[in-house]
Amino acid sequence: MKKAVLLAALFSLSMVLAWTQGKKTKEIFMIGVEAPSFVAQSTDGEIDFPGDFGLTWKILIAQPKAFTPVCSSELLELAYQQESFDDLNARLIIMVTDEMEQGRSWKMSLEEIDYKDRGRMRINFPIVEDCYFRIANLYGMTNPNKKSAQCIRGAFIIDPDNKLQSVFYYPTGIGINIDELKRTLVALQKTYENQNIATPANWLPGEDVMIQVISAIERDNMGKPDSDLYQLSWFMTFRKEK
Repeated sequence: MKKAVLLAALFSLSMVLAWTQGKKTKEIFMIGVEAPSFVAQSTDGEIDFPGDFGLTWKILIAQPKAFTPVCSSELLELAYQQESFDDLNARLIIMVTDEMEQGRSWKMSLEEIDYKDRGRMRINFPIVEDCYFRIANLYGMTNPNKKSAQCIRGAFIIDPDNKLQSVFYYPTGIGINIDELKRTLVALQKTYENQNIATPANWLPGEDVMIQVISAIERDNMGKPDSDLYQLSWFMTFRKEK
C-alpha cells in the first residue's frame, strides 16, 4: 500500500514538473517577453548576450552543427549582406551546438569559399558555442523526444529593449530566406517607432503601410489633397509612403 502511494506521489510530482517546464518553454515564445540572457564563448571571444550589443536590434540564429551544407550557405549569405544589417542597426549572432574549435574552423573554411561568384568574404559576426545545449534550452528549442541537435533551427529578432519580437523556425533541409528576415526586421522597426503602424500582407520597404487607429480629424480630412491617408474600407486604412 505504501509503495503504491509513493509511486502515485512520484507520478504526480513528475506531472507537475513537466507542466511547469512546458509552461516555461511556452512563455519564451510570447512576443514582447524579455530575451533570455547568456554568457558564452564565441569566435569574437566571450560575449554577454544581449548586454554586449547595446541599443541595437539583435538577430540570434541557431544552427545544429558546424559544417552542415544548408547552414554554411546561410552564413555565406549573411556575410554577403552583413553591411546592410549594420545599416539597419542590427547585429547578427550565430549560435551553433558544437565546440568552439569547430566553430572557429568552420568560420575559417567559409572565408575561403567563393559563393555565387561574389569573391571571398569575411565573417564579422560572432559564432557562439553551445555544445551543451544551454542556450538552446533557454530559447525553448530542444525537443525532449529527440536527443539530437537537428531541431535547433531558429532565428530570433530582438529589439533594442531586449524584447523578443519575432521567431522563425526552419527544418534542417530548408535554408533561411535572408531577404524575408531583413524584410521582417524593417517592418518591426517601423512598428517599434510607431505602434499605430502595421504592414499589410507581402509588404516591402517603401510601400504604403496600414494605420490601425485614426483620429476624428484624420477621418474628416480623408481624401483631401493634404491628407496622406486613404481607405479601402472602414476597417482598412492606409498611409502613403511615396
